[in-house]
Amino acid sequence: MSQLARTADLDASQVVVKPVTSWWQRRQFLNVPWDIYSGDDNWVPPLRGNAKEMLNYTKHPFYETAEIQTFLAYRNGTPVGRVAAIVNYPHNERYHEKRGFFGFFECEDSQETANALLDAAREWLRDKGMTAIRGPMNPSMNYECGLLIDGFHEPPTFMMTYNRPYYQRLIENYGFAKVEDMVAFWGHMDMISGLDKKLEFIVEECKKRFQVNLRRLDTKHFDRDVRIFLDIYNKSLIGTWGFVPISESETKAMAHGLKMLIVPEMTTIGEIDGKPVGAVFALLDYNPRIKEIGGRLFPFGFLKLLFNRKGIKRIRLISTNVIPEYQKWGVGLLVVSQLLPEVKAWGIQEAEFSWVLESNSLSYGTLKRGGAKITKTYRIFDYE
Repeated sequence: MSQLARTADLDASQVVVKPVTSWWQRRQFLNVPWDIYSGDDNWVPPLRGNAKEMLNYTKHPFYETAEIQTFLAYRNGTPVGRVAAIVNYPHNERYHEKRGFFGFFECEDSQETANALLDAAREWLRDKGMTAIRGPMNPSMNYECGLLIDGFHEPPTFMMTYNRPYYQRLIENYGFAKVEDMVAFWGHMDMISGLDKKLEFIVEECKKRFQVNLRRLDTKHFDRDVRIFLDIYNKSLIGTWGFVPISESETKAMAHGLKMLIVPEMTTIGEIDGKPVGAVFALLDYNPRIKEIGGRLFPFGFLKLLFNRKGIKRIRLISTNVIPEYQKWGVGLLVVSQLLPEVKAWGIQEAEFSWVLESNSLSYGTLKRGGAKITKTYRIFDYE
């Protein structure tokens, strides 16, 4: 069927949007992506348990200070799209705004369906007193966020978003406009030998200036060290666009959720005079295995996910953070350099640095200078 004929058929049938209220509708909401991405080899299904938590279908600490309402779009009784409307109260307190958010957006290629979903989210947010909308956030910038607008040639890395290319058209046609872009940088281990000499000089000068103790995450004190990572994360990003600190209860939940996935060799904590000042945190790219198990960890998916992790040769560097007073002294480069021997010994071949805000000139510039290449671009939109 031609695209024109398909569009005509879609327009001929009515779209109905309903708030999700029952367990059956929740199940439908969770299953929508399997229909939208049918036949798309690059799509990686979400881990089903994690998806329930992020939607607060299973209790999650983010929603201790936030609200969410999910909506389903039906055409002839069949779910064809979904969206969530979110009020993030800490964001509005921090930025003195009345801004709502949308997220978890999936939709058939129909402007009518997209408009109906976004109308429902907008009306719910208006009833909550919100005067502007930002998204997509799933459910905030501390989790998955942004719409992929460039880089559809390969699957996403672990915990990064993916969507159909036409989503950008649907969202922009509704009236949303770009507010910030984020990029993913790619690098191969073979590129390390060609690193800019100035970067090497900065690392050596940092070593001379500060007596930095560099160590891995300690599995015997896992919860303590995850808290250290997240404390550095919160302090380092204090002036970053759109940032809202992770709460203590969210920190505990993240530590619990990542405990089996974190590999100590992919972490570094930097300490000066016993004080943690910088950290780098990478995760193996589990996505090919998640695709293999269809997002189901039970009954045996978990074993497949974690079996022979040495066989995974790609990592995602999720976070390189330094507290503000040390950010321009090369400490970030130093903690990353500590990873290199570990990564080489593991046999890692590729790394993705994601995501990096376009407004983060320090990280953006350092990665460009180091020879990393931008392979994907993600966009956050505002609607006033």
